[in-house]
Amino acid sequence: MNTEPHVTVRDYGRLPDGRTVHEYRLDNGRGLVLTALDWGGIVTGLWLPGGADSVVLGLADLGAYLAGAGSHLGVIAGRYANRIAGASFELDGVRHRLAANDGANCLHGGPAGFGASLWQGTPQPVGADGSVSLLLERVSPNGEMGFPGTMHVAVRYTLGTDMSWRVDYEATTDLPTVVNLTSHAYFNLGGAESGAALGHRLTLHASRYTVPGANGIPLRHAGVAGTPFDFRRERAIGTDVGYDHNWLLDHPLDGAPHPAARLTDPVSGRWMDIATTEPAIQFYAGTWMDGSLTSPGGRRYTRGAGVCLETQHNPDSPNRPVSADWPSTVLRPGEVFRSATVHRFGGW
Repeated sequence: MNTEPHVTVRDYGRLPDGRTVHEYRLDNGRGLVLTALDWGGIVTGLWLPGGADSVVLGLADLGAYLAGAGSHLGVIAGRYANRIAGASFELDGVRHRLAANDGANCLHGGPAGFGASLWQGTPQPVGADGSVSLLLERVSPNGEMGFPGTMHVAVRYTLGTDMSWRVDYEATTDLPTVVNLTSHAYFNLGGAESGAALGHRLTLHASRYTVPGANGIPLRHAGVAGTPFDFRRERAIGTDVGYDHNWLLDHPLDGAPHPAARLTDPVSGRWMDIATTEPAIQFYAGTWMDGSLTSPGGRRYTRGAGVCLETQHNPDSPNRPVSADWPSTVLRPGEVFRSATVHRFGGW
């Protein structure tokens, strides 16, 4: 049954230091519902019309999210999503040492990055187009996890009447720094309680991918033709390759969202299209999910329970000379970082 679009909020739990975490429920009035926390910007659930199960993986409660923080399940990843080699980078002749949390590397901003921080959540008025949105804001202090500059960050989650979930990112800084933000939602279009998503079919609008070393740090870019990394035509994800790789998207960087990926579930018929302003996308097939996390219904999340499609800049960009293949991730005072990714759903 259709309802009026609206946003509601409830207390979700308390952090060990006593601060309250809230969960926000966005309902577009047409059957698309998203729930998110102000802790880490975590998307705890996303329901499509007629579906009883969320199509993103979630956990039972706040304690489970705190215990499973290393999975980055559903978080806003930053200040720098993906990896920075050696947990350090040089900017304007100054070497900045970061917090290492992936061997010697810094992953997703470090152990207390944006996904492990409390944000300020503010439900927004219903838009003239019927959209509903939540604004999440925080100030990342100078030196947090080793990153320079006090950064003001705003992330907006919006549900549209066109059955879309849009994520808009914005950031400013008072000192030169680097920034790379993404959503780390795990998708299973069959439903979080349905089992593995490795039977899903994937299309990526990308002719090249980033060849990683054993530590996940890029070695080079290579063409996808003739390799297991060629998703230019839709095909099943499968189990042959433990995908956790970065693809360079073929679209221009003109500030507008362009088609990047399509994920389909042949069993339910559901599909998700992704368009983004970003130059790359990290596809992670849930390779290292080991059953230590469980769904709200008690199902253990094992290998391939959900897949991530993280729109972003290339991993380790702060340590690479700027070029067409390595767009800059530097943000300077007076500039505004902006990024947008749109997920659109159908097939029910």
